[in-house]
Amino acid sequence: MKMHELAIRSESKGPVCLGLDVREAYLPEILKNDTGLSREEKIFRFNKEIILHTEEAVACFKVQIACYEALGLEGLRAYARTLEFARERGNIVIADVKRGDIASTAGMYAQGHFSGDFESDIMTVNAYMGEDAITPYFPFMEKHGKGLFALLRTSNPSAVDFQELKTDKGPLYLEVARKIEEWGARLPREGNFNAIGAVVGLTAPEAFEEIQAAMPHTFFLVPGYGAQGGTGKDLARVLTKSRCMVVNSSRGLITAHQGVEEGADFAKVIQAKTEAMREEILQWV
Repeated sequence: MKMHELAIRSESKGPVCLGLDVREAYLPEILKNDTGLSREEKIFRFNKEIILHTEEAVACFKVQIACYEALGLEGLRAYARTLEFARERGNIVIADVKRGDIASTAGMYAQGHFSGDFESDIMTVNAYMGEDAITPYFPFMEKHGKGLFALLRTSNPSAVDFQELKTDKGPLYLEVARKIEEWGARLPREGNFNAIGAVVGLTAPEAFEEIQAAMPHTFFLVPGYGAQGGTGKDLARVLTKSRCMVVNSSRGLITAHQGVEEGADFAKVIQAKTEAMREEILQWV
């Protein structure tokens, strides 16, 4: 089961999830200025070098598909090659696609991102349409050990518009938390965590203990570190109870080479920043 494997890697290698959410502006000058390379090749080479230099310091990689879709077919080819390269090397890859549809359409999303050219190990989905937006993924999870991260409490400012609406059992996000835990309990489980995890932003650390208590068998994907202001200290009280998460940083890591003296090895700079993030988080465990 991929979620179980991810939990083990978070424990052994540290809880860093490196986001390959690449834009052309993030490329180092050496790649930007190489007129002999296509956009596809430039992006893939950037990702490839980052993967090679950081895979020992991270639990997983996350690839945000929108960054690649925006570049059309070249971008999607780079996306597919990145997934394939990372997974062939034994890394766990999260496809950050945030799909949110139901029934047969959700089933096609499952097929599209759990098999074929865009195959990933775990994908992000939107839980707020309810159970029939989640269950179409179950066949791939049961037969192939795939995993989901369902959006729960996100870090954007307007998340409060709906996620914090009051119900007779507390805020809406806690009701969704209980549902995610319930759905996950219906699937085969290996180890301590269900195959369905949850996305909880680091910008609301005060809510994390309450969420964890409501879903003790759920593993978390936590955005909001670094460029969005979150630190390891924000998660200290949760991490000391359970190593139940991976913490994502995208822009804060993959742009680390920008502003560094010309001629520096961009991948080594990103590697150093990734290792520093891991140590900053682990000092609180």
